[in-house]
Amino acid sequence: MSAVLIVVIVAVVVLIAVGIALAASQRSTRLRRHFGTEYERTVRDRGDDRAAAEKELSGRLNRHKQFHLVALPAPAQQQYAARWQQIQTAFVDAPGESVRQADVLVSQVMTDRGYPVAEFDQRAADVSVDHPDLVDTYRSAHDIALHAPQAGGETEDLRQAMVKYRALFQKLLEPVGDNANRAAVADQQQPPPPPPVSAGAPGAQNPNTPVRGER
Repeated sequence: MSAVLIVVIVAVVVLIAVGIALAASQRSTRLRRHFGTEYERTVRDRGDDRAAAEKELSGRLNRHKQFHLVALPAPAQQQYAARWQQIQTAFVDAPGESVRQADVLVSQVMTDRGYPVAEFDQRAADVSVDHPDLVDTYRSAHDIALHAPQAGGETEDLRQAMVKYRALFQKLLEPVGDNANRAAVADQQQPPPPPPVSAGAPGAQNPNTPVRGER
């Protein structure tokens, strides 16, 4: 084998290696940009194995391509918005049950939008493709909902769960590419007037009052 041929073969091998490294770097950048904090969370969950984390996130994107997601028609948006108001209003008397109902409602909206019916972990992975900035709060709210029967007097935790569910719920309800309808739905989701607080319950709070720190 001539020296020239050896040099050519080595050059080709180097170029292939550089190309593979560049492609991997670009994929990492795209995934990190798309998933944001969910990217870092997945890396931590995989024991800091970045390759395994990126394989999982790429798998989520590929699975998502098979979905047939649709915007909800206006009547469905209104019905879901009204149902949320009922749940939110009931929070003052039954916070734990209201949080569980909020969890169920979010799942129903996801199903109607076209997300597959699945166990929670898979639902969270599916919705992370469209809402990576909200999926971690969704997980947190779901965890609170699971433990709601044992939550006792931890009303603040339950209130925070409602805030987290509401953030994802509102995003799921948004009509795609229709600013007028989006504004209408947002108006319907404004909290109702606070109910009167009885004199014998000085610590009672309206569940629609923004949580401390909520903006």
